[in-house]
Amino acid sequence: MPVQTGLDQLLRTPALQQACGQHIGYLCHNASITATGEDGLSAMHRVFAPRLRAVFSPQHGLFGEAQDNMIESPHYIHPFFQIPVHSLYEANRSPTPAMLQGLDQVIVDLQDVGARPYTYIYTLQLMMEACAKARIPVWVLDRPNPLGGIRVEGNLLDLEYRSFIGLSPLPARHGLTIGEFALLVNGATATSCDLKVVAMTGWHRAMAFEKTELLWANPSPNMPALLTAQVFPGMVFWEGTNWSEGRGTTRPFEVFGYPGFDPYQALPGLESALLKSGLRGFRLRPIYFEPTFEKHAGERCGGYQLHLLNLQDFRPWQSGLCILQYLFHLPEARLRWRQPPFEYEYKLLPIDILNGSNEVRLWVENREPLKALRELELQGRSEYMKQRAAVLLYD
Repeated sequence: MPVQTGLDQLLRTPALQQACGQHIGYLCHNASITATGEDGLSAMHRVFAPRLRAVFSPQHGLFGEAQDNMIESPHYIHPFFQIPVHSLYEANRSPTPAMLQGLDQVIVDLQDVGARPYTYIYTLQLMMEACAKARIPVWVLDRPNPLGGIRVEGNLLDLEYRSFIGLSPLPARHGLTIGEFALLVNGATATSCDLKVVAMTGWHRAMAFEKTELLWANPSPNMPALLTAQVFPGMVFWEGTNWSEGRGTTRPFEVFGYPGFDPYQALPGLESALLKSGLRGFRLRPIYFEPTFEKHAGERCGGYQLHLLNLQDFRPWQSGLCILQYLFHLPEARLRWRQPPFEYEYKLLPIDILNGSNEVRLWVENREPLKALRELELQGRSEYMKQRAAVLLYD
């Protein structure tokens, strides 16, 4: 059977609708759509008007129109529905008491991509914390993790490197749905909110997103395809360097490069290093590209496109870091760490908050073996897996 998201379950179940509050806020974005492709806000307005009193938008805005980090979205009145739209990526990333005033329920419907540096789970976390203080119940409408719900990868976040791209001690690839994440952080905080997760039907943890029969809508401007999400846990680290991570191209996070770099000359050594690592499931193809905005806009960059060959064999986190380590020590790559500010952090290096630690950067800089990276990856893993097991909603 096709997967029915939490939104679909709410829209088709009168008993759930009757249990909702009389003054509802809806946290949503461009990917908040039904299984048939109807815009979630339109569907919610159709079912709940006039009970739907406010809309909240995360990073990139309600329609995913704001391109980059630290590009804030304004508050406004929705031009069609005439409902206030409160931006949670502006001066405040938590809803203020004024934004929540008059509401007796907040419904959250966001498409996550299953990776720690992706900010929507933290917008949810901050909403839960604010609603706990205001004694407002929160319902989370669950959606699939595009990376699946089984595999967990990467090091745990060190809270000394806490930021808006890492508020909770998660691995780089957490293996949770957004509803399960809500249960995890709600149980871990002293101020728990009144939380309900409206679960999906038809989804299981090993289900590839292609099998769900759900449509893909961009959750953010630089997440245009499922493949982008699949490579993101390992390719997002290029944001923390002076190299382009492909923003300003049609293949963000799949392509990366730098002006003046010769990808053909470097390829044999890079392929040899990857072969020795035993990492499989992908191939690097030399390319040249010219970003239209962001890093090196208008400049011809030499680099690579990462092609997935076998998703089951592919380990994005380890693969991305091994590529990064090799090029960091290649003089002609001229690879350097990007400097702050980045995602409202003005002191810590962007690469460190992306990694949730400085240990991964030191692994790169010290040219340590892959074995050391794998050991770092397992630190704290068993405790996380116990916490995760307690909140899993699906087989």
